[in-house]
Amino acid sequence: MITGGKVLLRPRHDADVAVLHENLYENVATRAGADTRPWLPRTPSASPYAVAESDETIAFFSVQERDSGELAGACELWGVDAQQRSAHLGVAILPGHRRRGLATDVVAALCEYGFAVRGLHRLNVETLTDNTGMITAATRAGFVHEGVRRQTQWVYGDWKDEAVLGLLAADWFQSRRQA
Repeated sequence: MITGGKVLLRPRHDADVAVLHENLYENVATRAGADTRPWLPRTPSASPYAVAESDETIAFFSVQERDSGELAGACELWGVDAQQRSAHLGVAILPGHRRRGLATDVVAALCEYGFAVRGLHRLNVETLTDNTGMITAATRAGFVHEGVRRQTQWVYGDWKDEAVLGLLAADWFQSRRQA
C-alpha cells in the first residue's frame, strides 16, 4: 500500500469494480475524454476497472480516502518501459470525492511509487487541455508542461487537444529534499 497525505493507494478489490464501473465507466461522455479506446457497452465483470493482476508494465490501484476509509477512485501507472525507465500515470476520482485535493495527493503518491519504489527516471501525463483538474494536480506535484498535441483525441464527436506534462526523478527527489 502506498500512503499519501489524504489517500491510500491499495490493490483493487472485487467490491471496488462495480462502484468504479458505474460511476466512472458508465458516464460515456466523461469516459470518452479519459481514454483513447472507444467506449463499449460492458458489464462490470468486463470493465476496464476489473483487473486480474498487475504486471511489470502496469500497476492498478484503488484510491481510498485515509480519514473516511471510503473508495474515492482509481489510478494506475501504465506503459512502464523498463529500458527507458519511464511510465505514464492516470487518475480517476469518483464524482462525490472531487474538489477535495485528492487528485493532487494521488499524483504525489504515484510519483513516490514510480520514483522511489520502481526506480523510474521519468513520469508522463497526457490529458485533454480542458482537464484543468488533472493539469493542476500534475503541476502541483512538480510536472512541467512540455507541450500540446493538437487535435489528437476524438472525444464524443469532436477533436480535442492534448496537454503533455513530464517529471524527472531528479527534480522530484530535489523538491522532496527542499520540503
